[in-house]
Order: sequence, then structure tokens, then C-alpha cells
Amino acid sequence: MPSVSSVLVKHLSKWGVTHVFGIPGKPVTPLVLEMDNVGISFVLSKHEEGAGLAAAGYALARNALGVALSTAGPGGINMLTAAGQALFSNVPVLFLTGSPPIRDIGKVLGQDSTMFGTDLVKMFESVTKFSARVERGEMLRSYLEHAMEHAFTGVKGPVHLNIPADVLLEQIDDFELKLPDAYPTTIASNLDHVATLLAEAKRPLLFIGGALHALGAYKEIEAFAQKWALPVTTTPGGKGVFLSNHPLHLGPYGLGGNDLSEAYLREGVDLLIVVGSQLSDLEIPGFTPSIYPKHIIHFDHEPRFIGKALSVATTPVLGNIRSNLRALLSFADITVAPRRMPDILEMEISHVAGELLRGKQVMEILREELPDDTLVYGDAGSHSFYAIKYFDIKVPGTFYFEEVYATMGRAIGYAVGAKFGAPHRTVACLTGDGCMFMNGTEVSTSVNHDAPVLFLIANNQCIDMVDKGMERHLGRAVGTTYKAPLDGAKFGEALGARGYRCTTAEELRHAIQDAIRSNQTSVIDIIMDPKEIPPTMKRG
Repeated sequence: MPSVSSVLVKHLSKWGVTHVFGIPGKPVTPLVLEMDNVGISFVLSKHEEGAGLAAAGYALARNALGVALSTAGPGGINMLTAAGQALFSNVPVLFLTGSPPIRDIGKVLGQDSTMFGTDLVKMFESVTKFSARVERGEMLRSYLEHAMEHAFTGVKGPVHLNIPADVLLEQIDDFELKLPDAYPTTIASNLDHVATLLAEAKRPLLFIGGALHALGAYKEIEAFAQKWALPVTTTPGGKGVFLSNHPLHLGPYGLGGNDLSEAYLREGVDLLIVVGSQLSDLEIPGFTPSIYPKHIIHFDHEPRFIGKALSVATTPVLGNIRSNLRALLSFADITVAPRRMPDILEMEISHVAGELLRGKQVMEILREELPDDTLVYGDAGSHSFYAIKYFDIKVPGTFYFEEVYATMGRAIGYAVGAKFGAPHRTVACLTGDGCMFMNGTEVSTSVNHDAPVLFLIANNQCIDMVDKGMERHLGRAVGTTYKAPLDGAKFGEALGARGYRCTTAEELRHAIQDAIRSNQTSVIDIIMDPKEIPPTMKRG
């Protein structure tokens, strides 16, 4: 009879998992050995949070299951932040944690993961869709089935199984489980009414959020906008969903928003169509009652946040967003007059030779030098809001940013995992010096496993978004700058990567070109103007 660990790993392999990210410890070593037996590569991360983030990046890049593994106690606790990020990114990740032997529960045990120590099952409950402890070998089948159903049905998300060391070694009857079909087709019952609202609108606006990334609904949202002649604006998390040069695209709104989208709203909107967003405070800062739409159509999988952000009459469209968009596309053709777009140009910010690099200039250089289909992962910070405003999207699904949970350093792990999931794509991480201080050692994971990522550090010697926000809104900033700033190039070199320090546009162009040609993990330290005010000041 096979062991619990062998049956579990057999299923991971059958489900297409090629890499598992983590840090081993005695309670989970049977799993690591079984993975090696079946050809699953165990990727040794540098911190459990980084491992969990990499598993999520892998899952996102492959549109498949990601797996992260940690030992008992503090190892599992270190993954909690990554699990929360996966939950808010709607990414299916199986978090596997270890525990001392179940037979010894109640004694004083090192790294106890049960109610007598640090109960990992309870800790993971608030940051996953399902969390359970497999206390006997025969429970594996039922709990694994439940975990995968939660991970892949409805809205995708992370799940957690805690398996004690002795249970992993138990022998059980073999079994076979299939992954459930993702996203069952649930169609709203009011689409006739929605179609009428769309057809009758005089000044509509399509407001796109980041949930469409998890759905991969890029073609559907473009076709939907075109069918109903809807001007489009993207939230920070919706960056990357829609082509920047599409004739219907006004550009971004919210933090990192532009003048064009704001001008359209100021002129009056009678119908706001919200898709893939729950209207967080980073998506609608400055959205005062004077520019409220007359009516909102809100697509979401559940009603929890519908009608909570804006006090406006709202028509919910509940169920699977992608399925509802497709259903509306199948309606009989309705003639919709072209919409008048606002005639306004963004104010150009000139760059003087010899000045330190600034956000707009850096984003334009990145766009010119990176291949169009580069997978770019934006970290939490002002650097990503420069990208939201100025980095053009030439291929949908190539820029990822999440603004609600907003883990600092998450893009570092996401980019590493993505390179394992999409090894033939150029993968870039847009991060800051603050984020690099947090999770930057995962550069070593990229180096040691020959998974080259471009790490682009917007280095302004401070926690920039907080620094400028405190000064603007509170009068002064405290605790936001570094006495000894990060030397990103040397940091990267110390971890085995190629290091570049860039203070001019020419140096930045050369660094990107050289890093891509080398096909090696590269850290490009971009020395930014620390006094530049980022496009994030709308948020009080």
C-alpha cells in the first residue's frame, strides 16, 4: 500500500504541477523525497513568504495549481502573508504545512502546529478558502477533494492542508481524484434589463478591475466594450487588462490615474459599468458626489460589496463575470451611437539632462526596451503607480498589480514563480528599494535555479509612497527614509545576479539590453529623484 505522501504527490504530478516552492524541515521531508521520485522539482526558496508568493506567481503564469511547502510552526506562519495575497489575487495555491507527530499531541513539542502550540489550521482560515488538518491517513482523500473544490470552483483561491509527520508515512488505499472544472457557468437572471440599460445610456463608462486577470477574460472585456461602444478606464489592479492604444481606452483612473479619465467623469456619466472591481479606496479616490453616475451596473460573483462604496442606484449582475460578459455578447445586435471622447492632452513633464531619473521617463524607457509580451509584476509602492499611469500595455495580460491586500515585496516572489511557470517568456519585476529590503533574497532563488528574472528597482532611498503621503497630508514624514540606502547592484551581485546601477537614461537602456541578452538573473538599480511627487496623492 502507498503512503499518504506518495498518494498526495502522485496527484500533484497528475494535475500538472512541475515545481513546488518552499523550505524543507523534518516534518515534511517525506513529501520532498516523493516529489523528487516523480520528477517534480522542489525549488528551495529563501523565506517561506517568498515561497508562497512564488507558488502564486507560478499558478498565475500557468493558469493552474501552484503549491507551496513549509515545515511546522513558524515555517507555516511565515506563509500567511503569501496566502492572503493569493486570496486577494484569486489564485489557486495549495499551501502544505507540516506538524510534529499526531500521536504526541498534548505534549510539549518543538514547532507544534496544533491547538497546543501555534494552531496553523486556525491561522490559515482567514487567509484561505479552506484550511484543515489531516489527522489520519484515510482522511486525505476527502480533505484533498474539498481543498481542490474550494481552490477551483466559484472564484479561485488558496487552500491549506496541515499534515503531521507520522500521518505522511501512514499507508492508505490508493485513490484517484480529478481537478474540478473551474468557474461553473453561472448566468445572471437580469441580463435583458442590463442590455436595455446599456443600449439607452448616453454617457456610459466601463470601469475595469483586476479580477479579470484571474479570469483571463481579456477578449471578452474588449468585445463587450466594442459591442456597446463603451469608453473604458482601468483601476490600478485593472492595469494590463486592456490595450493602452485601444480607441475606447481613456486610460487609468484612481491612484495613478490620468487627466483623460477624470475629464470624462467630470463631464457627467449616466451609467457606470463596474467589472472586476469592488471599488476600493485606491480605485475611487476623489470620487466625490458631484461626479457620481446616475446609475451603476456592477458585475461580481457575490453581492457582499455591491452598493457599499458609492450611494448610487445599482443593478447587480451576479455570477461568473466571464460567463455574464459572454452572455451579453450573444444578445441581438443593438445599434449604439459612438460616444464622444474628451479632447484633452496629458501635460508633458520635460526632463532636463543631468537630472535624476523620474517616473514617466523610466516607464517610457522600460516600455521601449522590454519585449511587448514581457510579463511584468508590479510591487506595492509608488513605482507601480508610475507604471499604472505611464507604462503602455501592448499585449493584454502582461502587467499584474493588486492594490487591496498590497503586500510589499510580493512582485519579487510572483516574478520568480512566473519564470518557472512560463520559462520561455521574459519576466520582469518592477519593485522598490523598500520592497527589495523585505523579500529581495528571493533573487538568490532565481539565480540558483537558473530561472532568470529582470529585477527593476526604483530606488529613491525611502518608503516613497508613505514618505510623500505623510508630508503632504500630515505636514512631515517620520520613519520613512534610510540612513544607509540600498545599493541594489551590489546586493544583486552578492546573491549571484548581474548588477547594474543606472543614473541616466542611457545607462538604463544599456542595462536592460545587456540583461536581456545575457539571459541571466539581473538586478537593475534605477536611481530615482527622491523629491519627485508620485501620482498617489489623491488618497488622504
